[in-house]
Amino acid sequence: MLKPMAKDYYDILGLQRGASADDIKKTYRRLSKQLHPDKHKGDASAERRFKEVNEAYEVLSNPQKKQAYDQFGEAGVNGGAGGGGFRGFEGFDFSGAGQGGFGDLGDLFEGFFGGNRNRAAQQEGRDIETELTIDFMETVTGVRKDVHIRTLAACDLCKGSGAAPGSGVKTCTECGGTGQVTRVAQSIFGAVQQRTMCGTCRGSGKVPEKKCSRCDGEGRMSQTKNVTADIPAGISNGQSLKLRGQGEAGRRGTGGGDLYIRINVRPDPRFVRDGDAILATVELPAVDAILGTTISVPTVHGNVSLKIPEGTQPDQTFRIKGKGMPILNTSRSGDHYVTVKVKVPTRLGKQERKILEQWKMING
Repeated sequence: MLKPMAKDYYDILGLQRGASADDIKKTYRRLSKQLHPDKHKGDASAERRFKEVNEAYEVLSNPQKKQAYDQFGEAGVNGGAGGGGFRGFEGFDFSGAGQGGFGDLGDLFEGFFGGNRNRAAQQEGRDIETELTIDFMETVTGVRKDVHIRTLAACDLCKGSGAAPGSGVKTCTECGGTGQVTRVAQSIFGAVQQRTMCGTCRGSGKVPEKKCSRCDGEGRMSQTKNVTADIPAGISNGQSLKLRGQGEAGRRGTGGGDLYIRINVRPDPRFVRDGDAILATVELPAVDAILGTTISVPTVHGNVSLKIPEGTQPDQTFRIKGKGMPILNTSRSGDHYVTVKVKVPTRLGKQERKILEQWKMING
C-alpha cells in the first residue's frame, strides 16, 4: 500500500526553510484571507488548501513543534519515524530515563511528540486580519471607524464561559484537572507512559457543569461583531493597526487573538504624499512668474499665502514648513512642497502682443 507523501509545511506556505516567525505569521495571514471558505463556497480544492495552510501554520508558529519539524520532518510533529527507527513513540515521556543517559530526552520528546506544556495557548483565539478604506484627509485628522468582522466571538448567552446561565465550571473528571491523560504503551524499552491532551476538556482541566445550549460549551460561536477602531493621524496606506484581544475569541473565556486592520487610503486629486511630505502643483500665469506675486496655496491644513518672487522659473519648487502630513504619534507635521507650472497664453490680444514685442526689442 502506498504511503501518503510527507507534507512540506514550508512549501505549503511558499516559504524557504529558516523563515522568521514574522514572515511565517505575515504569510499565514495573507493566505488564510485569500483562501477563506467564505470567499470560495463550494470549492473543495480551496477548502483543502485552507486546511493545509492552517495545519502548516499550527506547526511552524509553535517554537517547539517547529524545532522538531525542522529536525525530523513531519514525523516530528505527527509521530512516525524521524530516521526510520522511532516508529511508535508518539508522545512518550522519557523523563524518567535519566539513569540510562537520556537526561534531556524527556523535554525533547515531550515537545517533539506533542507534549501538553502550553495548554493555555491551545485554547486561545487566533489573530485575524481585515481591511479598511479611508479618505486621504482622514489620515490627516485621524478618524474613528466601526469595523464589522465575521469571526468566533464570545457567546452572548454564557458570556464566553461555556457554562449554561446559572451554572459554573468544575474540574474535569477525565484528567483530574491536569489537562492531560496518561496511558501505557509498549515499546522497545518496555512499557512507556504516554501523555496526551485530554479530549474532554481539551487541556484546560475544567469543564462546564452544564453546557451552554447556544455554543455547546465552547464559549464562542461564529458571528458578526462590531469593533471600533481609532485611526491615528499620519497613518500611511498599507499600514496595519493592531487591536489587542479583538481577534478570534478564546475557548471558554481564555485569551482572544489580535485584530489587524490593514489601512487602504483613497487618493486625493490635490495632494501626493511622500513620507511625511505633501507634494502639490500650482499653475501660475507667465506674467506673475516674471514679475512676482502672492498666491493662496491649498494645504492639508488649509489655505496658506505663498510669496512668489520675480523671475520664478517653470517647475521651480517652494517649501512651506510644517504644513505637510502629521508625523505618526507625534505633534509635528512634515512640509508641503509646491511646484510651479508656468502657464503660457496660447492667444494674445493686439495690446498684449505690442507690449511683448517692445519687451523683446528692449531685451534683444
